[in-house]
Amino acid sequence: MERPEVPLEHTQEEIAHHAHTAEERWILGVALTAAFLAVMAAIAALLAEHHANEAMLDRIKSSDHWEEFQANSIKRNLLEARHELLGALGKTVGQKDPARVEEYRDRQDRLHQRATEAEQGSEAHLRRHTVLSGAVTLFQVGIAVGAISVLTKRKSFWYGSLGFGAAGLAMLLWAVAVG
Repeated sequence: MERPEVPLEHTQEEIAHHAHTAEERWILGVALTAAFLAVMAAIAALLAEHHANEAMLDRIKSSDHWEEFQANSIKRNLLEARHELLGALGKTVGQKDPARVEEYRDRQDRLHQRATEAEQGSEAHLRRHTVLSGAVTLFQVGIAVGAISVLTKRKSFWYGSLGFGAAGLAMLLWAVAVG
């Protein structure tokens, strides 16, 4: 049985012709732009996740410091109450008690400082996470608008895609530079 012959030469010539026309060249630019934006979105997403994790770890550290602060506060208050009670009863107070009260107070000051620093670190990581998440969103919108430009054959949408990508890149660079 004889195979039907499909005239592919004409199709290949047509594809080659369109690939070299000015109209088709900008579509290659859209494809390259989409690839670049996808890579930038992946980088921004990884950094955003990193900062979300660091924010959580700093928040946990802060919570641990505050819990230790509270424990020291309870111990200090118990010693102070003991001191007052013994004094009211006319009994002698242990000589080590005032030193221990001061020790707890000093420890509380250090814990307060550490807890506050950890909270500030957490907030800084969350701010960077938010900026990086915004960059990911802008990169994704840029890719979508680029796809629309190809589907509608409207170069102006590609320029919009480039604008979204530039805004996303600015946010990514800002988040990296701040840290």
